[in-house]
Amino acid sequence: VSRRPARRGREVIQNSKEVLSLLQEKNPAFKPVLAIIQAGDDNLMQEINQNLAEEAGLNITHICLPPDSSEDEIIDEILKINEDTRVHGLALQISENSFSNKVLNALKPEKDVDGVTDVNLGRLVRGDAHECYVSPVARAVVELLEKSAGVNLDGKKVLVIGAHGSLEAALQCLFQRRGSMTMSSQWKTPQLQSKLHEADIAVVGSPKPEDIPLSWIQPGTTVLNCSHDFLSGRLGCGSLGVHFNGLIAEDDVSLLAAALRIQNMVSSGRRWLREQQHARWRLHCLKLQPLSPVPSDLEISRAQTPKAVDVLAKEIGLLADEIEVYGRSKAKVRLSLLERLKDQADGKYVLVAGITPTPLGEGKSTVTVGLVQALTAHLNINSFACLRQPSQGPTFGVKGGAAGGGYAQVIPMEEFNLHLTGDIHAITAANNLLAAAIDTRILHENTQTDKALYNRLVPLVNGVREFSSIQLARLKKLGINKTDPSTLTEEEISKFARLNIEPSTITWQRVLDTNDRFLRKMTIGQAPTEKGYSRQAQFDIAVASEIMAVLALTDSLTDMKERLGRMVVASDKNGQPVTAEDLGVTGALTVLMKDAIKPNLMQTLEGTPVFVHAGPFANIAHGNSSVLADKIALKLVGEEGFVVTEAGFGADIGMEKFFNIKCRASGLVPNVVVLVATVRALKMHGGGPSVTAGVPLKKEYTEENIQLVADGCCNLQKQIQIAQLFGVPVVVALNVFKTDTRAEIDLVCELAKRAGAFDAVPCYHWSVGGKGSVDLARAVREAAGQGSRFRFLYDLQMSTMPGLPTRPCFYDIDLDTETEQVKGLF
Repeated sequence: VSRRPARRGREVIQNSKEVLSLLQEKNPAFKPVLAIIQAGDDNLMQEINQNLAEEAGLNITHICLPPDSSEDEIIDEILKINEDTRVHGLALQISENSFSNKVLNALKPEKDVDGVTDVNLGRLVRGDAHECYVSPVARAVVELLEKSAGVNLDGKKVLVIGAHGSLEAALQCLFQRRGSMTMSSQWKTPQLQSKLHEADIAVVGSPKPEDIPLSWIQPGTTVLNCSHDFLSGRLGCGSLGVHFNGLIAEDDVSLLAAALRIQNMVSSGRRWLREQQHARWRLHCLKLQPLSPVPSDLEISRAQTPKAVDVLAKEIGLLADEIEVYGRSKAKVRLSLLERLKDQADGKYVLVAGITPTPLGEGKSTVTVGLVQALTAHLNINSFACLRQPSQGPTFGVKGGAAGGGYAQVIPMEEFNLHLTGDIHAITAANNLLAAAIDTRILHENTQTDKALYNRLVPLVNGVREFSSIQLARLKKLGINKTDPSTLTEEEISKFARLNIEPSTITWQRVLDTNDRFLRKMTIGQAPTEKGYSRQAQFDIAVASEIMAVLALTDSLTDMKERLGRMVVASDKNGQPVTAEDLGVTGALTVLMKDAIKPNLMQTLEGTPVFVHAGPFANIAHGNSSVLADKIALKLVGEEGFVVTEAGFGADIGMEKFFNIKCRASGLVPNVVVLVATVRALKMHGGGPSVTAGVPLKKEYTEENIQLVADGCCNLQKQIQIAQLFGVPVVVALNVFKTDTRAEIDLVCELAKRAGAFDAVPCYHWSVGGKGSVDLARAVREAAGQGSRFRFLYDLQMSTMPGLPTRPCFYDIDLDTETEQVKGLF
């Protein structure tokens, strides 16, 4: 039987349809989905729900379970729908006995469109109705009384009979909000008859036992039936309106409740859409209590209790299904966020680079962390630091960790510096799988005929021989347009099966994230099972793997897979390149890297967000953190926010690679360069004495020496000029040490400004945290407001090395050996 809602129900559905249409104008593909878990056959309500959903313009899906389904079986279905991002609302159509607290509170409150969870009920009781979903049945009862029956509820005595749990609580709350005197009673309560005599309105929450006579209800009392069995369609049609010279509610409670559930669904969809947009951060920053003298980095880190990472994620606008938590203080962020925030304007993009490195260090990571602490914790500006993951080689070697230092650190620093979430280990596994594939392929090609090799590469499985997808790709590359393995000619079989790798051309090495000098050179293949095939090889440090560079430059899983496949590992005997794709290992490498591609979320000492992702060295790769971390952070901070990322080594290598390689690959445009310098390092560039790790500094570095500082500023000035060639404004951050004098600090700042820096600012974040870099933060904000005129200094279509003409100028150039005069030069 098809049943249509009465007048009020139609109004609700029409309103819901109009609201949904407005939402879909800006989001054409959006269509909310309501899931209903139903235990038993209830075709009547199923049809009603379906009709109302179609009329309003949303989708509905029924999950039908057997009537005797256990509590755990129902919860299992609830948990599945909780995690299904395609579903925006969930309703339960199960027996009264199945509505246990355990079942009800398994629902995600944001999908609980029937308002049955403790969270939604609690908000209703507190008066936060706009923040929660209210029971559609309870709302239907109240609306029928007020709008259909015209009852003024203020001062009325309302008796709720036989209702339980969430329905009873919602009814009581709504009636009390309207000034009614509300009583609750069960059918077997001894005083039921006297309560019924007093009641102006009776709301029936469960079927009336036969031994309770209708005569107990006084003439003029309005009775509404919202019992669960009735709403499931098991007790006839229409509301139970009992007329004792009183008013009769004409609309059907069940139909209006179903319509109001649809209204809740549209509200759920609207909230979901709002969550998809960028939201203002509600960041709770952590307080610092700096000590003097400044304790060790580890002591400072351990003295601060970081926020739970899921709390941090929520504060910066990440959704629950966009993070994967690792312990309490780390989480990976899923790339789906980029799709959700694709229309969000990017924030400002700031690069931290340094003058030419010295053994004294400049403190780029410390400045990066201090700057974001200043921006967010002290100026209330959204900001994100994007740092590289440190290698365990330097961590256990000489340099140490890379979490920053003093009161400008990423915490917990032990977790930052050791293992993190295993990205480098994933790179190690993928790299060494490829290395194993190379040597294994050479061995098998050396010891098998073409036919035997082909039969093993394309084996017969259950009587069928098929090429894998990656083998089909290799056939296409070879120009063999066949898909049936049995149709290849002998020549084609040999061409397909043999890579003919020339061992002396292998460039792909094994890697390990440990400084182990005894693995720099070695001989592999000495076991008798390798049948005499041996060669010299070596181990590199793990972060030097090309896979690390791929991770840092990729912008999606698809792109990463393609980049991994294109990696050249050797040449064949004809001098042609051999790739990972040729070896058939691309898919496996991608599987090993599928989690490593997700940036790692951590926090600073002051509770501001940090992405730690990728860590290629600047001397063998581009020396910057990942493109993906930067892109996600730029969306999260919003248009007025800042993302501060760091380039390895000095500006003349890390910064230039950031511009020439990373920005070219990502398409991102930097707004400001923060160039880090120290008085001590400038003194060394000015001709100061050599420095040895572990040996006390000479007096030139601990006492004022204006001349050394002035002489060393030529390095700083040159780096400023290099950045200006790219059209990016420069702010110099002078990382101040306690031995620096005011005269030295003022001199550096003055010379930096003369060289063209937008500003030059002394920074004290190491000793006091973000408060010590507020001036730097203000300078960066002001410089970003000037606008960037970023440009590349060369075109990729240019030739990388020029050639000599037939008659070069060197024919005319000579040296007079007696006078040492150069002749013929220009």
